[in-house]
Amino acid sequence: MNKAKPKTTKATKTVKQTATTKKSKVTAKSAVKSSPKTKSSDVIPNGIDGLIIVESPTKARTLGKYLSSFKSSGDGTDSPSQDFFVMASGGHIIDLPKKKIGVSAESGFIPDYEILPDKTQVVQKLKKAAKIAKSIYIATDPDREGEAIAWHISNEISSRTKSDIYRVTFNEITRKAVHLALSSPGKVDQQKVDAQQARRVMDRLVGYKVSPLLWKTVARGLSAGRVQSVALRLICEREAEITAFKSEEYWTIDGLFTPDKINPFKARLNKLDKKKAKISDKEYSDKICERLNTASFIISDIKRSRKKRHPAAPYITSTLQQDAGRRFGMTVKRTMSVAQKLYEGLELGPKGSVGLITYMRTDSTRISDEANAELRDWIASGYGVDMVNDTVRSFKNKKGAVQDAHEAIRPTDVKNTPDEVKPFLSPQEFKLYETIWKRFVATQMKPAEIDGTKVVIEDDSKTIEFGATGQVIVFQGFLTVYQDVKDESQGSDQNGASLIPVGLEVGMGLDLSEIFPLQHFTQPPPRYSEARLVKELDELGIGRPSTYASIITTIIDRKYVDRIEKNLHPTELGEVVNKILVDRFPDLFNVDFTAKMEEELDRIEMGANWLDVVKDFYTPFNEALTVAESTYKEIKKKLVIQPVGRACPECGEDLVYRWGRKGRFISCSGFPKCKFAENINQEELVEVDEKCPECGQPMVMRSGRFGKFLGCSNYPKCKGILAITTGHKCPEDDCQGEIKELRSKKGRLFYGCTKYPSCSFTSWDQPVEGNCPECGAGTLFQKKSKKLGDINHCGRCDWSQTPPS
Repeated sequence: MNKAKPKTTKATKTVKQTATTKKSKVTAKSAVKSSPKTKSSDVIPNGIDGLIIVESPTKARTLGKYLSSFKSSGDGTDSPSQDFFVMASGGHIIDLPKKKIGVSAESGFIPDYEILPDKTQVVQKLKKAAKIAKSIYIATDPDREGEAIAWHISNEISSRTKSDIYRVTFNEITRKAVHLALSSPGKVDQQKVDAQQARRVMDRLVGYKVSPLLWKTVARGLSAGRVQSVALRLICEREAEITAFKSEEYWTIDGLFTPDKINPFKARLNKLDKKKAKISDKEYSDKICERLNTASFIISDIKRSRKKRHPAAPYITSTLQQDAGRRFGMTVKRTMSVAQKLYEGLELGPKGSVGLITYMRTDSTRISDEANAELRDWIASGYGVDMVNDTVRSFKNKKGAVQDAHEAIRPTDVKNTPDEVKPFLSPQEFKLYETIWKRFVATQMKPAEIDGTKVVIEDDSKTIEFGATGQVIVFQGFLTVYQDVKDESQGSDQNGASLIPVGLEVGMGLDLSEIFPLQHFTQPPPRYSEARLVKELDELGIGRPSTYASIITTIIDRKYVDRIEKNLHPTELGEVVNKILVDRFPDLFNVDFTAKMEEELDRIEMGANWLDVVKDFYTPFNEALTVAESTYKEIKKKLVIQPVGRACPECGEDLVYRWGRKGRFISCSGFPKCKFAENINQEELVEVDEKCPECGQPMVMRSGRFGKFLGCSNYPKCKGILAITTGHKCPEDDCQGEIKELRSKKGRLFYGCTKYPSCSFTSWDQPVEGNCPECGAGTLFQKKSKKLGDINHCGRCDWSQTPPS
């Protein structure tokens, strides 16, 4: 490998770094013993025994606490006392230039790096400190990005020092981990650096070469990303599924069965005439209910079983992001920001700055033997020996290529319980730490034991079959500490689960005391929340722990996606950009290819040549790009410019939709000869059959802050409007209004009366067919419950079809 010793003195001067840093020795040539005067300051002292370079000032403060007691000997002898001086680089100091591509096929894809403009003074200070330091330790984060930062720092300072430059890494910032790392320093992992370089170069090639195509076809200022665009594609394809989805009505029938001298229980109709019960409408449901009222029932079968439920694996980055979203509503970006603070260290009163968790960017579920031993001892003393799992439980990583040198995300010290640290943490810091701590503790506790019961109920002729299932926890095990949160995408529990009473026997007669027919509608697949998108990306092998947050942040910041009620909705702009990228680069912006490139990056870390990987990527990409650039006018006409359906008022040519920097607008197709243009909200919208109640002119479909409505086509001369209703009557007494869909300020769907403000009825629940048996109201509402399923209730009185407890 070639050595790279850049001699950059100005931010505008670039350097080419090809392979390595100054070679570091694996062990120190003399022992290091620090004095209590460990320093971390912008003022560089006259002499430095040991210079330690990290990314952030917070990490520097936490490190400083543990360095004052460090004593090491590389050769078995002690050395004189030595001061440590800790400096922070503030993250990357070198990157590809912002105003040019900085990499090309002609140069063999060797990156043309430059010092970041705002890091010039930082680099100068690092060089000054390195010049007088006796030994230098670069302690940036232990992932690919941290390795690349270490490599750049090493290359910059190596020309100013004759001292040894060491690379030290630790997965947790604790006294023991820091001392161990300093006692056994290593060198920069060039293969890990090369994997990061390959990612950076491929991302730069896609961003700088595809983005101009979007400028020509849509609007200037847009950009494309190698991985982000695939995430956008997933969101757009899910939106298309939802749009194309046709909801279908179906019904379920539950029965309340009462045994003799035993508590009643609920069961669901499963079979009719030996076939699965499929009830499509209310008419068929009513016929079945009539049939049930004349039948006699007995218990035909009971099956009992005991199952063990085991705890989940400790957190990795993706599962932590998912759980934080589900439990606390935290965005992926916020989750990683809070986790970073917990890792780098927080002030815990008299304890000072303490790193509370291990490194938070990891895809490994491995826990060290030492941490497991400490945890098992702690569980035995805190919960009793009978709560400790019989063997040390380990978890298999789901993916083959995992950086298993890392551990899972866990507390650095299980004795730092949530209650002890709570006074020193913010609410979000506490919530995240508590769930990390509890999930880790659960991993070495015994499984929960659950008794399950399945009851089959049949009529005398064996043509009607109901089923009921129930379960009871007989041993809490790990559930004493930690319980999972159900994924919201799994929908409501509608399987007829019930509490099965004790004392049931096969052959026992049952009285069907009440029938609950319930109307349902099939639901489209849910939109991606941030948590669900991270789960999807992780399962598809797209991205890595360090990239999930930036992927989502980028597509939101680019206004390709909106976050509404925690769900990700593609914008019109996002839809157009996605159509272009998928149409012209089908083999690049797809799931399989992107996952394959992640595997290639893993292969580089295992020793493959990174330049070969980039070349293999670039050849088909460049061919597709050449075709796309030569046909951009066709792309624009086919995918971007769409007809409005009316003529230009100035020249008579057709009007079309176009895109500009401020969004979509209407323009003349004869541009540039005709320069007529108007804002999109001036568009003549589609007419409907309704007539304006004010002037009799046709009504058109419009969209407002609170949803769609019918407005007069003669607006603004006439301001007549009509609501678009659901067809259901308002349940309020003496109200002649109908129920209509509305949107809250945050975009959430709710329902209200067309007679507002004279009638103020509103509901979050969807109106459904049916009459209230208590008050006679002609509309019922359906509440979605994850625990109980779909529950119909009256909007006027307190009646509801709530399953019995």
